[in-house]
Amino acid sequence: MAVPILWENPFRYQLKVKARKIIINIILSYLSEESRNDLKNQGIDLFTTYPQPLFNYISFWKCLNLTILESTIEVFIANTDITNITKFKTPIVGKEIINVFNKNTKFHSLYNFSSLFISGNERCFSGLEYFWCNATYYNNIIAEGLATSNTSIKRLSFDILYNTQNSGIIKLIEGQKNLKEVKFNYKSLPINNESRNRPLEEALIKCGDTIQYLRIDWKPSTKLFSYLVNLLSLEINALGHKNWKHLENVSLPLLKFLKAHYVPSEILAGLIENTKGNLIEISIHIQSTDEGRLIQAIYQNCRNLNYLKLTLFSQNIPEFENLLINCQFLNGLEIISTYDGQIDWNKLFEVLTSSTPISLFKFKFIYTKFNSYLKINLDSLSLFLDNWKDRRPMLLQIFSTGTMLNTEQKQQHLQKLKDFLQKYKTNGVIKNYEIDWLASLVYDSKTRPILYLWISLRFKDIYSIIQYGT
Repeated sequence: MAVPILWENPFRYQLKVKARKIIINIILSYLSEESRNDLKNQGIDLFTTYPQPLFNYISFWKCLNLTILESTIEVFIANTDITNITKFKTPIVGKEIINVFNKNTKFHSLYNFSSLFISGNERCFSGLEYFWCNATYYNNIIAEGLATSNTSIKRLSFDILYNTQNSGIIKLIEGQKNLKEVKFNYKSLPINNESRNRPLEEALIKCGDTIQYLRIDWKPSTKLFSYLVNLLSLEINALGHKNWKHLENVSLPLLKFLKAHYVPSEILAGLIENTKGNLIEISIHIQSTDEGRLIQAIYQNCRNLNYLKLTLFSQNIPEFENLLINCQFLNGLEIISTYDGQIDWNKLFEVLTSSTPISLFKFKFIYTKFNSYLKINLDSLSLFLDNWKDRRPMLLQIFSTGTMLNTEQKQQHLQKLKDFLQKYKTNGVIKNYEIDWLASLVYDSKTRPILYLWISLRFKDIYSIIQYGT
């Protein structure tokens, strides 16, 4: 019972050198005599231990990370007693290992950010459901190879690099019959390169009736959204893009999850108004104070909303209060401030005190200005917390992502806030809190409560949350 679980993805664990050597030895024990002789003829003799085991462990291996495999082979070679083998022979060993996989298993997930070369049409990859790679020359060839033998991919994540060609990925997308999730992630500064983006959009259009989860890091240059009739989750990041008029009347009636950065508020408002009331999670970051219609669109059309992340401005606090009154299922709220004076925190806490729905108990307040910190009036915050008695204990994060003016000032600020919040944790108003943003970036299950994952994992993998409950 344990073997299939442990071997489904051996690289999910942080393996030490001894464990890596054991895994490679087990794989190599499956090599044929012909393969062993071929390696010996190339100066590679690694076969001093490990007869083939009684268990066919390789048959249970379903998730392959080629990047970790490559480093594991390098570690194995570096720790071998044979001195004439160098890491430059890693691709040779890697090729033979892929041959072992071909004969013994079929993977459903493949991650590739390595220099190991595979053609993409090997038997072990013919049933892939998840493929994640970046836009390198080799991965383009791999994707093109997969396109000739694989129509079963459901989830695709593609990291776009600067000045790369994506013909292999395009062919792979066009050949899929049940593609549900697609993520295009720019790993350089997102630019509106229509000649590169349009072919990707046109490929997606051909799978428009099956795609349910989409992330893109640019403004669409086609009517892509009009074809995504079954879309449930949309994430779009479009810093610096203009002229969104062709998206004004887009309708995504089934949409449940929306995350948008730097998309004009009037475009988002129109999109939300056409979602037929199904939105339950919204995360929006905009740089314009003209968000009144957007907030109206949320509380008039998203009565079932349970999570909201919003860049808020003081002049829109009255409309925000209407949102709190109308969205009675809201349980998680994240408010972002990007500069001094953007939010009247006293007024905001007054509104939260008087209008927070009974379901809301998870809060995050974040200030993103460089070289400053969040100046919250503790008297106003105290009024808010004092009125929280007899309600569900609160989960609270208050972060300043910018660098403090100096270390001493930072520590004084954090200590004062910590002492203040600890009092409310002691009397049961706050279940747990967090104030150090840098510490929050490193998750340690032994020292940090899992309570804050409700924010940090939002939109990270909505498909997995819905499909598998994880």
